[in-house]
Amino acid sequence: MKRNIVIAFLIGILGGVVTTQVHAQVDPHFSQYYIYPMGLNPGLTGAMDGDYRVSAIYRSQWGNVSSPYSTVGVSADMTTGSNLNLGVNIFNQKAGNGGYNYLNGYFTLAYTGVKFGPEGYQRLAFGLQGGLLSRRFDPAKFQFGEQWMPGTGYSPGTPSGETFERSSSSVFDAGFGIAYYDGTPDKPVSAFGGVSAFHLTQPKDPFLKDGQKGTLPIRYSAHLGVRIAMTDAVSLVPNGIYTVQGNSQEKMLGAYLQMMVNENADLMLGGNWRMQDAISPFVGVYIKGMTIGLSYDTNISKLGKSANNVNSFELSLSFVGKRHNSIRTDYFKCPRF
Repeated sequence: MKRNIVIAFLIGILGGVVTTQVHAQVDPHFSQYYIYPMGLNPGLTGAMDGDYRVSAIYRSQWGNVSSPYSTVGVSADMTTGSNLNLGVNIFNQKAGNGGYNYLNGYFTLAYTGVKFGPEGYQRLAFGLQGGLLSRRFDPAKFQFGEQWMPGTGYSPGTPSGETFERSSSSVFDAGFGIAYYDGTPDKPVSAFGGVSAFHLTQPKDPFLKDGQKGTLPIRYSAHLGVRIAMTDAVSLVPNGIYTVQGNSQEKMLGAYLQMMVNENADLMLGGNWRMQDAISPFVGVYIKGMTIGLSYDTNISKLGKSANNVNSFELSLSFVGKRHNSIRTDYFKCPRF
């Protein structure tokens, strides 16, 4: 009964977020969003089938332009002997000819002491993260109208006539998340989900002139999924996410099959559908705690067609380990991507 209430609570929040009206997406996104857990939800810190985890993901998009977007995310988290889990995550995005760089680095603390169910295997986790948000660009890489000469074209040595008060900024930033997961051993159907909010401090835009207003919009996310053990060797993991930031939103649905190859290795096949944007097939291999994943976004939007069907790809790597003499018995069978 309590579990049904929790799931209904999460679905209700998801529906509430979907109807929220807010103003432009700034944060990068990943198709393999579960491989970068603390970037999805701080409450997922330490939610794993092990004692520690290290993850990395690389995304490249708009590869047919001269300076494509590239995003790197790296995270590490661990459990402790109490109801606290610790983590750190960093992501960096480089974009455009102006050398724009968007860097975030956070420390995360999650509390997992809310337990319920017959044997207390079902959990609510509350995560809080804080750290540095840094933005900068390189004015030397810009081309201005004053630098274009009739008959000769662009002349980099010609003064642009432009001045900038600043080209970099670093400010404090914070986020919060709530995650639900079921760690009951050998259970055929295990649900997981959560909600999160990032940029709660709403940092001001550092590059606007005095008198102009602009803040970084809060990014709200809700995610849901379930692991279904179809046989002893095959599991199906349907999942979905809804994100809204400013006047931009992202809705993604997907699923993958995890099939046992032998006692130490699994094969994963699946994909995601980012509504009104892209289809992203996925293939992954799990070997002794290490997961390697590859996905490829095939653009199906009008923008993709007008931009010569530009696509994106992601490569991910995650390792989950167990400490020597670990006595943990409440492992969460986490999604592999």
